[in-house]
Amino acid sequence: MSSVIAPSSVSPAQRIEELGRIILSYSEVTEKLQQSHDQLNQTVEMLREELSEKNRLLERKNRLAALGEMAAGLAHEIRNPLGGIQLYASLLMKDLTDQPQSQQIVGKISNGVKRLEALVSQVLQFSREMVCNIRAMDLAETIEQVVELAGITASAKHIEIDVEGPTPMPINGDPLLLGQTIMNLVLNAIEAMHGPGKVTLRYISPPAESDAKQFHLIVRDTGPGIPGHILDRIFNPFFTTKDSGTGLGLAIVHRAVEAHNGTIHASNADGGGAKFEIRI
Repeated sequence: MSSVIAPSSVSPAQRIEELGRIILSYSEVTEKLQQSHDQLNQTVEMLREELSEKNRLLERKNRLAALGEMAAGLAHEIRNPLGGIQLYASLLMKDLTDQPQSQQIVGKISNGVKRLEALVSQVLQFSREMVCNIRAMDLAETIEQVVELAGITASAKHIEIDVEGPTPMPINGDPLLLGQTIMNLVLNAIEAMHGPGKVTLRYISPPAESDAKQFHLIVRDTGPGIPGHILDRIFNPFFTTKDSGTGLGLAIVHRAVEAHNGTIHASNADGGGAKFEIRI
């Protein structure tokens, strides 16, 4: 039969030791609760930010959809009379074969109509739903084609195009849309530099902590960079700082990346120049 120690038989030292163990256990439990509380707060904050970002993107998408519908309606209304103007200009050009000066004026009218027609085509391209033809492709090959096509423009301005990335780089995507997207970014970078410079295209597999599933692509130039006050507007349709720009190039780029369930971010690189990063 086991013996039970009466409370009165426990020495003060034993009681102090037992109390110390209880306090230590309580402290450990309290610390674990605090850690769990901190982790929970961090998770809640992260989810709140993620939800806020998704709501912002959804709101932007809805605004762009409404703007696209309105732009498409206006574009169709403009295209019809443009066709008539172009037809009559071509007929007038034939009637004025013996009047070179008048033909020059008609030629200017015709060229103006063609520019408007190009703008209308861009508006319609922007307003249409962008559907990806996803298939297996080599990103490295697509980038090589872009560099080859943009090379003439770059060489004329003494601009070097440098490519960094694995070859091959198999991904699933729309080669045409991704090619147009990268070409647009490269040509924008070339245009932004007024003298000799360099455009760098760097692509890698996404790091473990990335939200991308296939690749990161960075297009960077050594130009003057993007003014801070317009950084958050450069992907807005019809926003441009160019005298002859339509403001739809980067908006279409943004839509093409979104169609691949990706993101694109613009910033100014350390050391100068603009940087565009695509994550898909």
